Order: sequence, then structure tokens, then C-alpha cells
Amino acid sequence: MPSSTVPRAPLGAPHARVLGVGGYRPTRVVPNDEIVHRIDSSDQWIRERSGIAERRWAGPEETVAAMGAIAGAKALAQAGVTAERLGAVVVATSTHFAQLPAVATDIAERVGARGAAAFDLGAACAGFTHGLALAADMVRGGSAEYVLLVGSERMSDLIDHDDRATAFLFGDGAGAVVVGPSPTPGIGPVVWGADGSQRSAIEQTASWLELREDPGRSFPALTMRGQQVFRWAVYEMAKAARDALDVAGVTADQLDAFVPHQANLRIVEALAKAIGLPGEVPIARDVVDSGNTSAASVPLAIERLLSGGEAPSGGLALTIGFGAGLSHAAQVLTLP
Repeated sequence: MPSSTVPRAPLGAPHARVLGVGGYRPTRVVPNDEIVHRIDSSDQWIRERSGIAERRWAGPEETVAAMGAIAGAKALAQAGVTAERLGAVVVATSTHFAQLPAVATDIAERVGARGAAAFDLGAACAGFTHGLALAADMVRGGSAEYVLLVGSERMSDLIDHDDRATAFLFGDGAGAVVVGPSPTPGIGPVVWGADGSQRSAIEQTASWLELREDPGRSFPALTMRGQQVFRWAVYEMAKAARDALDVAGVTADQLDAFVPHQANLRIVEALAKAIGLPGEVPIARDVVDSGNTSAASVPLAIERLLSGGEAPSGGLALTIGFGAGLSHAAQVLTLP
């Protein structure tokens, strides 16, 4: 084929960075006292084991798509990027209960990104940080000039509200960022992986096929072996966090924020201690009043740190997502 007829590959940017962030939190606040009677528990017990005081649960109109689109529109506005310039919309979620089409296509339409590539990413609570690595590679590789990355979850649909091990942990919400070109490094190399030998530590009680074969059974719900997950998260994720700092050429005392997945306040604080985080570095503790929002937790925590003035625009943040799989992804980024 003559070379003149071959489309020239787009030129990528030298680097990528996060240009804007947005969040959406459902209107309904659910304090511990509202759920303890179903799990034979108490507010004190929940706070001692998780640090959670309350969470948000979405109403009927606050769908994965609706929440994600609002968060995405806020991120675009902060970034100063119009939806028409988006090359891709990537959505990390575990709670869009339709195999197809991807909820990303709905969110892309809602924000006005018609024609952009749109697809979902499934890595559970580590979905957003996986997506951040992909978005950065897309911008640098030239397949998209700007990427809207959304984490949107309705975890209240996936939990068994009578399960004492999980019912109090999870909340709903959406967070989003816009990733675009940068003349200087803004998203560090990703450190990621998975341990499939421990995949039963966090899983559904049944598959959708099993539900189809036995319609009378309970709706598949999330189940978790809490102590197993806690040990893995504190030991293995501390190592991954240190590795992410090393490959980015950053030391813990150079950070302006630490934003781990908001799984449990005890895990968050144990990780900070394990990586030797100086006391003056702000730590995201969004879990206290948002619960574990899975793929939405990291962007929601970033949005709160910035909007509350706890972390500076342009500062360095270490992010790490971890969860079912057992999968994880960590990277250092420059805050928008």
C-alpha cells in the first residue's frame, strides 16, 4: 500500500497530568445508628473497627451514570476542557448491573462527548488507579488528547444489608478527573499487580448465571474475609506504595498528600505509618463520612482535600487503590 494512503499516527504528549477533579455525593446521609439494628452492632463497634461514622446511599435517580456524569462535568469545568475535546471516557465501576452497553457510553453522552471512545474498566476498588495509568498512557501515546476518567459506584446495591462484616463499610458516590497533556511529568509510573490466589477474599456470593438458574435465591452480594484483606492491605500495599515513590523518584517527606483507597480508617493509618509518612503530610480520611466508595474513593478523597484547602494545587500526592482480585495500582501525581 502506498505510504501516502496510510493515516499518520497521532503524536502523543511528552507527559500527562490531572487537569481537573470533580465529585458527587448522594444527598441521603446514613449514620451508623440507622443500620446497627440489622447487623446486631453499635455505633461504637463500627467506629472502632472502621473509623466510619456515616456514609451516603444513592436514591433511585442517583444512578451510576447520573452521578458519574455530574462528577465528570465538574472535572471538565475545573480543567477548562470542553467535552468535544475528549478522546475517551473511561469509567471504573463494579455496580453497573448491565453487561452491555458500557455505562461509559451513557456518561459520555450526558457530558456531551459524542464520538469519544467510551468503555468501562473492572478492577473493583482499584479501578480508578488502574484507569489513571491507562489514561496517562493514552495521552502520552497519542490515542487521546484528553481523557475523562470516572469512578462511580452504588455499593448499597451490592451489599447484603444484614451482613455484619460488610453492611456498615460501603457507601455510594462518584469522582472524576480529566487527564491531559503536560510539558512536565504529572503522573508517575504505575506500580500494579494482582494476587489471584487470594481472589476469594473479596467476591460475590454467587454469579449472575447462578441467579438465572435459581431465580429464588438471594441477589448476589459482596462478601469479604476482613482479617485476610486487612493483613494483605497493610503489608503488601505498604510495599507497593514505597515502590511507587521509588519509581517516581520521590521520598515520603516530599509529598503534599497521601490518598489511599478509603477502605477502612485503620488500614489508611497503618499504611501511612508503614511508609514512614511525616506527620505534617495530609492524609485523606474521607472514609469517615463517606464509607468505602470503591472505585470512587480516591477521586472523591482528592476532591475533598483540595476543596477543603488541606492539600495544595500543584502539590505531589501518592495514590493507591486496592481491592478484589486481590488487585492494586499506585502512582504519584501532581494535584490539579
